Amino acid sequence: MPNILVNYAKNRRLLLQMQKQLFYIIAASTIIISCANKYQPYAANYNFKSETGKPAYQNLDYWAAHPWKWDPSDSIPEPLRTEPRDTLADVFFLYPTTFTSKKDANQLNAFIDDKNLNAKTDYSTILFQASVFNQHCRVFAPRYRQAHISNFYSKDKSKATDAFDLAYLDLKTAFEFYMKNWNNGRPIIIAGHSQGAFLAERLLKEYFEGKELKKQLVAAYVIGWPVPKEYFTTLKMCEDAAETGCLISWRTYRTDYIPSYIKNGSTSPDNLFRQGNSYVTNPLSWKTDSENISKEWNKGSVLTKFNKIYKHTTNAKVENDLLYVNKPKFPWSFLYFTKNYHIADINLFYINIKENVEQRIKSFLQ
Repeated sequence: MPNILVNYAKNRRLLLQMQKQLFYIIAASTIIISCANKYQPYAANYNFKSETGKPAYQNLDYWAAHPWKWDPSDSIPEPLRTEPRDTLADVFFLYPTTFTSKKDANQLNAFIDDKNLNAKTDYSTILFQASVFNQHCRVFAPRYRQAHISNFYSKDKSKATDAFDLAYLDLKTAFEFYMKNWNNGRPIIIAGHSQGAFLAERLLKEYFEGKELKKQLVAAYVIGWPVPKEYFTTLKMCEDAAETGCLISWRTYRTDYIPSYIKNGSTSPDNLFRQGNSYVTNPLSWKTDSENISKEWNKGSVLTKFNKIYKHTTNAKVENDLLYVNKPKFPWSFLYFTKNYHIADINLFYINIKENVEQRIKSFLQ
């Protein structure tokens, strides 16, 4: 078989594995992120219409976050508003799945001009996740025709693959437009969560792995999605809090909980997501070892109330290719029963991430 066909077969198998694993990772949080009614008051602000059905990235409407307009990524939790700010680097942020409504389950990809979905995206992930980078970065977050959550467990793998390919095509187009028009040689952070992290890996593979552009990479925060040990060759995991040009990744669960995709997963070498085959970062130490880092090192979580910072909510320990934490402590946390903390991968460690971004940018610029 010609090499191009071998590579295609490998990439297709990897994509199908990714689809299956991502469904298990995010399924437990679907109920939380699919309640979109509270975002409807913002929908009137998103009345733009695409004539082609495709995003037009020269138009700022097609950016969920962009430095030349106000958007929720510019928001700052109230206790942090007196801190000094700058724009020494750029972050290209790929948001997670927000296209989760059951009534749209037969629709492979989101419409780019769906005003209700765009409002939901901006006032959930852009506000609560992308904002973690805004102290020292210009934030770029392109809208894209994300794959519906149903694609992660669809029996029609061909259509699901097409859905993810379309989502990636949009992000690839947005990245190339950003590089041509706005980057101008500036340091870059690639960041994504969940579906966004899955697609970020493809972006890193195509544009940074073994490429000249790696010289501009501060770091890549690939969160809520595993980094299989065989996926990258020259891009390595960060081994401390200041290293640059490297990868950071974790998936958060309650201590001792083993998700079904690991418990029941194949141990075959063909399964890139088999136990023991993923890299994990501890966001309290920024190392990949198995030391249990005390909650005293957790400088603050931003949870459901954006302007409230909860300190010392939980510890963090790397084990079984996952990041394990004890049940977080915050007001009314005794009512929080889930053991899958995927939706809070970033928010549990909000202040630590914010400070680490600063540290890596300074290290990069030295």
